[in-house]
Amino acid sequence: MQRTPWIITTLAVMALVLCLTFRATSRSSIRETQTTANSRLPAAPNFTLQDLAAKDVSLTQFKGKVVLVNFWATWCTPCRVEIPWFIELQEKYGAQGFTVLGVAMDDEGKRAVAPFVQNERFTVNGADRPMNYPILLGTDAATQPFGGLLGVPTSVLISKEGKVVKREDGLVNYSELDKAIQSQLEH
Repeated sequence: MQRTPWIITTLAVMALVLCLTFRATSRSSIRETQTTANSRLPAAPNFTLQDLAAKDVSLTQFKGKVVLVNFWATWCTPCRVEIPWFIELQEKYGAQGFTVLGVAMDDEGKRAVAPFVQNERFTVNGADRPMNYPILLGTDAATQPFGGLLGVPTSVLISKEGKVVKREDGLVNYSELDKAIQSQLEH
């Protein structure tokens, strides 16, 4: 009877070690996947959407740049959390060949998005700033080639070669995204 707690404790420790080993191996393989030759990564689907000035904008126009496609909405609280990060990343890496493409998924389209973009300001490094990256009016059809959306925000990082490097459903991790962008810009 005294062996039972010892056996349970041993099994629990073994399970924890296996879990941590699997997690470390998974993270390592994720990093390896992100840094492997982009030829092994899936191609980003092209789309053409209108910007707020009713101009057609195609993803292929950004080939040769690292692009973060961010599906968002004006009513989405996590999206509002991310916007200052994207403004900062655009400022930080824009001159190095990076751009954020904000794809607004509001049902009301331009009627809701244009005033939001024009009037909203976000605190970035202590200063109030407007959104400083292209905003496109999204459609459900444009999300389908990306595998659809589970919700907003959803972000897809695309390499200079037009390959999908990373997808985040939900709020991005700023430091992980920053590192992934840096890595792609160094290729």
